Parts: sequence; structure tokens; C-alpha cells
Amino acid sequence: MPIHLLDVNYARSQFPALKTGFIYGDNAGGSQVAVNVADRIYEYLLNSNAQFGADYSVSMESTRRVMVEAPEAAMKLFNAHSPDEIVFGASSTINLENLARGMEDDIQAADEFILTGEHEANAGPWKRLAARRGAVVKYWTPTPTSPNNPYSLNYKVEELLPLITSKTRILAFAACSNILGTILPVKDIVHAARDTAKEKGSKKLEISLDCVAYAPHRLIDVRDWDVNFCVFSFYKVYGPHISALYVRMSSLKESISAITHHFLKVHQKSYKLQPGGPGYELVYGTTGVLPYLFSLTPENDLKASFDAIAAHEQKLVQPLLAYLTAPEQIERGVRIVGAEAPGITRVPTISFIVVGEKVTKSSDIVKVFDKKGGIGIRFGHFYAYSLVKELEPRIDVDDGVVRISLVHYNTAKEVERIIEILTEALA
Repeated sequence: MPIHLLDVNYARSQFPALKTGFIYGDNAGGSQVAVNVADRIYEYLLNSNAQFGADYSVSMESTRRVMVEAPEAAMKLFNAHSPDEIVFGASSTINLENLARGMEDDIQAADEFILTGEHEANAGPWKRLAARRGAVVKYWTPTPTSPNNPYSLNYKVEELLPLITSKTRILAFAACSNILGTILPVKDIVHAARDTAKEKGSKKLEISLDCVAYAPHRLIDVRDWDVNFCVFSFYKVYGPHISALYVRMSSLKESISAITHHFLKVHQKSYKLQPGGPGYELVYGTTGVLPYLFSLTPENDLKASFDAIAAHEQKLVQPLLAYLTAPEQIERGVRIVGAEAPGITRVPTISFIVVGEKVTKSSDIVKVFDKKGGIGIRFGHFYAYSLVKELEPRIDVDDGVVRISLVHYNTAKEVERIIEILTEALA
């Protein structure tokens, strides 16, 4: 199937916020909301705002929208087997914390968890669960890929496998880092990890995948990847401030206890991990994301749409990386944190620092953008605290990195403007 060119003007027309001309360069922190999503939230609140589960007509409509339409739409975004494998929560952090709480009875002392230092959402819940149950935490750490840049970090499967033993119970990592911006070969990693765990005699390995920084850029496929848990945030995928969590049915049945009210008959459905109701209007609003993505290409096919997104985003990545890795910037002290070269495994989430004789704080670079106005980027650790804290040579974790995060509705002209201001900030 040929890759269609993304109609960026059409894409931008679906986001009213972009009409102001403001350049949103902090999309990894939260994308703009498609008008179709906002319309559904508005329409729900005006016409079906009732507690679901009752027999009167408005409640029945609310039930259909929240308990049927929304899980079915999210199921397609995950490529899950069943809508019963979908959990909604206020954030990915909350969803994964609830997942860890639900697994508490199934974790034994001396079980081993292998974690990365990525966003704390997919590390903190497992660390706390390990502390409660006496499990052991190990860390899969990234290493440089370029001999000339100690910050050019990436995760290598050959450095993961020696960590796996007969006691390995949980492996939690990110499909794409919200700092490093590199897409990992998830299927290969999972396959190698499961084979190694089986060889070592592990009785049960479950894999938790953070797709928050991945989902805006590429298609998720939990079945092909063979993962047990997967999470992403709709508010970073053109939707409302809510998260969806995939939990494989076998894990729901065998590993997870209900954390809902004791009298609820949740059986094996994912509702057992959903204590209290998430915002109904937001849950229904998520059903607007799928039609928007379908509309980006004539095939009405998610893969075609994400292929078009990826092709356009490469056009955004290339000039920005070329500027930041040019000889004059290297001499200035600019260092990319993550992959230095563009490519299909590189998303337009680009982090860098300025070191050397003329070291410049990340916050000072962002101040130049703030002073100019009309554009938003950020600095900091972006909740990947452990990763940024361990960057060597050591940097101030609170000042962190400068991060410019783009998505498919950004344009080449916006990248030119970003480079223009960077040139001033680095002078």
C-alpha cells in the first residue's frame, strides 16, 4: 500500500486552537484536542449526562456511550481482543497504580521486577508494589550509541537479557521514551525476554508497556507485541485528559484481584481495575479520536494514517536534528539526549542540553522562547526523573533538558521559527 502524503492543512483545520498561530512545541506534555472530540464531550453533557446502569432512557444512552462505544474504540487503538480488556482512568499514572494494586495478592517475596528509568508512571507503581511485597527491583539502563556523545542513550536488548532470572516476574519499559525519542523494537524485545525467561525457568513473566510517548506517532498492536499490559494517555493523542489501559484477559483472570467495592460483581472484566467512575463525558469524548485518525487518509485505515503521520513527522525531525548536530552547535556545547540521527525509529520529541566552556542552563534557553512569545517549549526532567538524574556527565536534574516535542499538525515553517529562536538562544 503506497504511503499517502498527509494533508497538514486539513489536519490543522481539525484543531481550533491552532488558528491562533501559536506554535505548540510541547505536545509530548499534551496535544491539542480535535474538534470532533470536544463536540462529543459537549454533546454528552447536554444530552446524556446521567449515571449509567439504570433502565430509564437517558441512563441507557449514557451506558451505551460510556460502557460500549468507548471501550470498543479504545480496543481498536490497542488492537486488543475484547473491549473487556480496556480500563479508563484519569491518567496513565493512576491506571498503572491501580494495576499494581490489583496484582498485590499475586506477587511473592523475592519476585524480581525489571524496570527502566523512563516516565515514573511505569516505574513508581512497580517500585511501590515491590516494597510492599518484598520483591527485588532491577534496572535496565540505557547506554550511549555514539562515542562522541555520552548522552546519545538508547536501550539495548543484549543488556536486558542478563538481568532476567528464574525469579523475573515483571518487565516494565516504554515503547518510546519521552526524553530520548527513540522507538524500541518492542516485538523483538518481548520475544527475546520471554524466551530467556523460559530458558531460566521463570514461571510467570508479565510485561507492562508504556505507550504514552509512542501512541501519538505510531500504531499500537498489543497482540502482535505479546504484552500483558499497555497504557497511553488520550490527552497526548488529540483527546481529553484521560488514559486507557489494556489488560490481557488471561492476566485479568489469573493475576489481578478486584480493587472495586467488595459487593460489585465485576467477574473477569476490566472494570475490576476501575474503582469509581471516570469522567463519563471524557470517556465518551475519546470516541472522537478514532474518526479523526481515520479521516487522515482515504483508506479509512489506521495503519495508513499512522504511516502518513510518520512520513510527515520525519520532515519535521530532519532539519531540527541537522541544526542541533551541526559542527558549530557541537562546538558550542549542544548535545542531543537520545538518538542524534533522524529515521523511522525517531519521533519528533527532541531533547538536548548545552555543556562545555559556555554551559547554558536549559531554563535559560526556554526563557528566550518565553520572552519571544507565540511558542511553547519546556525544560525539566518530564517525570523521567531517574533517567535524567543519572545522565553522565551529571547535570542538574531539576534544570533537566530542553525538550521540543512536535506532532503531525506542526509544520515546516514552525520548525524554521523554532530554529530561528534557538540560534538566538545559543548565541
